[in-house]
Amino acid sequence: MSGENKWSLSMHQIECCNCSHGCGCQFGGFPDSADGSCQAILGFLIINGQFNDLDLSGLKMVFAAMWPKAIHEGNGKGVLFIDSTATAEQVTALATIMSGQAGGMPVEAIAGTFTEFDGPIQAPISMVVDDKRSSFSIEGVLEVEHTPLMNPVTGEEQNVHITFPDGGFMWDDGNIGESKAMSIKHGGIAFEHVGHFAAKAVSNWSN
Repeated sequence: MSGENKWSLSMHQIECCNCSHGCGCQFGGFPDSADGSCQAILGFLIINGQFNDLDLSGLKMVFAAMWPKAIHEGNGKGVLFIDSTATAEQVTALATIMSGQAGGMPVEAIAGTFTEFDGPIQAPISMVVDDKRSSFSIEGVLEVEHTPLMNPVTGEEQNVHITFPDGGFMWDDGNIGESKAMSIKHGGIAFEHVGHFAAKAVSNWSN
């Protein structure tokens, strides 16, 4: 199917997980959470996007997942929410992309790590995009809010980035903060973490 459908997405990506501020997955591929699991929520606002001739620009998505160990070790549970403003055709296109069915990285690799996946589910997504204070929510289901890292001595905001000069797996340069809020309750996916890793980046994915 990847040969039939051409897609590309340039997106604001707002992410947080249960790792500490650096997120061990960014460096060694393994989470540094207390129990070795990965639990994450990612919000996306598509800056420019297309699936064949279909325009996907301006749409919002939220992807949440939990893995018992490192992501690449599998057995994950995931869910995909797409904003209620999307048309049925746009929902199908985004679900095809995010499920890895149309090929392309990183979605093709991530899709193979799940044993359970729910969605796409349409719901109203509220989202604020900011390099240091992004947030998004789905009422009654999930909430994420970023806050900057603070210098414990001076109390000043820290400008911290993780950069992959040769290109990263999901993004090349991330503005690093921490989670002021991070919670979800949807079926078998339920967790809450505050004060852990958060990153705001621009992701460019395609097949």
